[in-house]
Amino acid sequence: MSLLDRYIARQFLTNVVLLFVILFSFIVVIDVSLNIDQFVDMAKRLGAQAGEEDPGTIRKSVLSILLIADLWWPKLLQLYNFLLGMVMVGAMGFTYSQMSKNRELIALMAAGIGLHKIIKPVLLVAIGLTLLQAVNQEFIIPKIAPLLVRDHEDAGDHRLSVDSVPLTEDGQGRLFRAAAFDANTNTLEGLYILERDENGHTARSIFAQSATYSDGGWDLENASAQTRTQTTVGQPVPIARIESSLDPNELRINRYESYSQALSFAQAREMLSRETLKDPDKRARYERIALGRFSMMISGILTLIIATPFYATREPKNMVIQSIRCAPIAIITLIAGVIGATAAIPGLPTTIGVFIPVMILSVVAVAQFSALKT
Repeated sequence: MSLLDRYIARQFLTNVVLLFVILFSFIVVIDVSLNIDQFVDMAKRLGAQAGEEDPGTIRKSVLSILLIADLWWPKLLQLYNFLLGMVMVGAMGFTYSQMSKNRELIALMAAGIGLHKIIKPVLLVAIGLTLLQAVNQEFIIPKIAPLLVRDHEDAGDHRLSVDSVPLTEDGQGRLFRAAAFDANTNTLEGLYILERDENGHTARSIFAQSATYSDGGWDLENASAQTRTQTTVGQPVPIARIESSLDPNELRINRYESYSQALSFAQAREMLSRETLKDPDKRARYERIALGRFSMMISGILTLIIATPFYATREPKNMVIQSIRCAPIAIITLIAGVIGATAAIPGLPTTIGVFIPVMILSVVAVAQFSALKT
């Protein structure tokens, strides 16, 4: 990279970091100000568990800060993925506004350097940040997924709570119900399963004291199965295992809506590869999870290109007015990328539907880039 490229890349990256620090600080401070009493109460309980009947002010303050940090550091990693597109557009606007204010753009054109030249370092840094987003999504977020679904009262606890499982259908049409599901050990307690015939009537019932998931099925303990008709009930027969597309990740997603965003591409593809996953709605859901994130990443870069002509101008302009003009376009394109990647489009396969925003934004980005006056 030339000296000019390094200068612009450094300015852009600095603005990205500053915007993230400001946004993260604002979000955390607002949350803490609204929930400080909860953090202080939890700090008192932690002090009591450590044998301190009445922790001092300094001790409670330190414990409260540690609880806040424990709750928010994984959430900030996830927020990085959600906010990157918006932050890159904002950082690009600040970078070019600073250069326009200092008449650096005019100096570049006077030296025979076109405005297209200044877009290259910004795009290179943006691609690097997007690759970092992909690494974060695929390797870091899945490992800290249990920490992302915690509420404020769960700060300091790195284990998911144990809860019951309501009637849940798997890909084979069975109905599962359990008295307790331990998401930390992938174990069901008090499992009851209903198998149905083609008419929807109960054909067999299975009861197991406990069940553990492995290799595409549930290993049952102290389990028995009974065939059923409308008039008779068969004798209990021991059963050791049942194959099912309903796995712990599916149960976590059903229980915690945000957990689906923590699945890696490999985890989503592994679910899709199972022959037992026959429900078309669930298959489409996992396909959107697997492919939609790539659509959103590409949409973020395309939005950056679309917004560039508002700030990379031949003559100095009022950047407040330019920002007002740019903001609705950038917001609409970012929202379109998110909606297209997460919502089903009727009549289109999921593998094509998630990339419809990318196709549309690509045309707009080429038109915007070609129309850049330099």
